Amino acid sequence: MFNDKYIKSVSLKSQPPNNSYLSKLPIVNYLYENELVFEKEVTFLVGENGTGKSTLLEAIAIAFGFNAEGGTKNFNFSTNNTHSNLSEYIKLSKTAFAKDGFFLRAESLYNVATFIEELDSTASSAPKISESYGGASLHHQSHGESFLSLVQNRFGGNGLYILDEPESALSPQRQMVLIAEINRLIKNNSQFIIATHSPILMTFPNAQIFQLSETGIDLVKFEDTEHFQLTKRFLNYPQQMLKYLLE
Repeated sequence: MFNDKYIKSVSLKSQPPNNSYLSKLPIVNYLYENELVFEKEVTFLVGENGTGKSTLLEAIAIAFGFNAEGGTKNFNFSTNNTHSNLSEYIKLSKTAFAKDGFFLRAESLYNVATFIEELDSTASSAPKISESYGGASLHHQSHGESFLSLVQNRFGGNGLYILDEPESALSPQRQMVLIAEINRLIKNNSQFIIATHSPILMTFPNAQIFQLSETGIDLVKFEDTEHFQLTKRFLNYPQQMLKYLLE
């Protein structure tokens, strides 16, 4: 287990202009006044849709040097320029050099797989890049299979791994497999920053959970997240909850 984090903290180095939508995000105002410090090997960013967790995660990834649509620092493709420019306004504090790293966006994994195949098709010699991703085309696997194949074969440790809503590709059982893979990698000097809605992933032992809301960012226990409380309430009282929802 390593003590230094590849990213120790994130803060705002300058305020976005008033006419930018970024200036209206609660997380931007929070970061202008506070430093977000990562004290654990695994950090979760949670919150309702629209609170800015994916925007913040994306900005951290780009500021660190990752491609906006995902992949490693060596990936430079672009299929749809929709990312925000928040990365231009944040400052990262780094304390260690990451030998490996990957920015994984569930929504653009297809584009990453396509880019890998394009690189392999133009490569003049072996080994092909796909060999580092399990050998089989990610396009020839289901979304969940390709996601786990990437984590199990490409994530080598001693690295920073930034994941945006990985549960969207995974069944509950596969989410548990991901927990085991994360544990394997943090034992090999890795750091994870993950935006998620999954109460299963949030149970990862000793993880740090930042809950984003309209009022800013709060450090919480997983039992106190809205995701855990609502899921528990629904599973304990499904008929009552459905009656309320369907009336």
